[in-house]
Amino acid sequence: MGETYIRHIELLGYEKRFFPNQHYVYMFLVKWQDLTEKVVYRKFTEIHDFHKTLKEMFPIESGDINIENRIIPHLPAPRWFEGQKTTETRQGTIAEYSQALINLPRKIARCGHVLDFFKVRPDDLNPPTAGQAKKPETFLMPKDLKKIGAVDITGPIILQTYRAIADYEKNSRTEMGIKAGDMVDVVEKSESGWWFCQQRNKRGWVPAAYLEPMDGPDESEEPEPNYTGELFVVRKGYTAAQEDEITLKEGETIEVIHKLLDGWWVIRSTIRNIKSIHNQSRKQISQETYRRNSMKYMQSRKKLRSNLLNKTSVIEEEEKMESKQSKAQPAIPPRPSKDLILIRCSESTKRKIT
Repeated sequence: MGETYIRHIELLGYEKRFFPNQHYVYMFLVKWQDLTEKVVYRKFTEIHDFHKTLKEMFPIESGDINIENRIIPHLPAPRWFEGQKTTETRQGTIAEYSQALINLPRKIARCGHVLDFFKVRPDDLNPPTAGQAKKPETFLMPKDLKKIGAVDITGPIILQTYRAIADYEKNSRTEMGIKAGDMVDVVEKSESGWWFCQQRNKRGWVPAAYLEPMDGPDESEEPEPNYTGELFVVRKGYTAAQEDEITLKEGETIEVIHKLLDGWWVIRSTIRNIKSIHNQSRKQISQETYRRNSMKYMQSRKKLRSNLLNKTSVIEEEEKMESKQSKAQPAIPPRPSKDLILIRCSESTKRKIT
């Protein structure tokens, strides 16, 4: 018997199911080496788990060792809520992914992990429809969408543009050198303080501390603070260089509240450099260079100064109002003496007192 492999995979559409709860599955037409055709159904979470395992099996081809060697196609992570709109718009991405998967080298496209994933399962032959009050709803993929790529279906990816505030010379093939004033597009942001950027025909990792946004920071991309705190152990001592920093000793236990995407972490309301927490050779720009070249820093200083002036004027006005109110209050008269009361009171009151 000859080698078993998949000749072609085609996405037919998706199906909306209501048992055991409402969910969506994608329909694939799988053509095998013996020319047989089978229809299989897979959830997107299953597809993504398959994708993660495939990357772990082939770390070189997935770009984990060197991003330039990546040939395994990308696949977005599942969303917290998978609705019908998301399932529909993602069809182009999955169609392109499945086609690229079969065109990979034989050791990947014909490995057991790929073959097992697309083999027919019992649920594929007998979908859970019998005895259900509401039957599954099938949505076939339009023919005109099959002819275009995923970018045309999901819309263009809009990248944020950042400006370099200092020169940086790359130290490896995976990094990208920049000059002060260069405009770069950020493709991926990492908590480690390194961002994957592109500039014209150049692509590579750049220290986030050397970049500032052109259109203002997108706060929605920053992870939410964890006010309960997360414990870390300092692996390398650090001496504070600015007022908003703190000196740390090697072996000290700290509590991290907020991990910022630019590589600086908030520790008990104090901003710290990630390099002093983890034993990693991360590049950081000097605070002097940052304060001299950063438009973002200058704008924040002006805003802070104006806020302080406004607060001062408000406090002065409140003090004036309080002083006016205190002056307007009537004075409490002194209590009259007993003799004065006897002189001014009536005869009946005098008899009662005496």
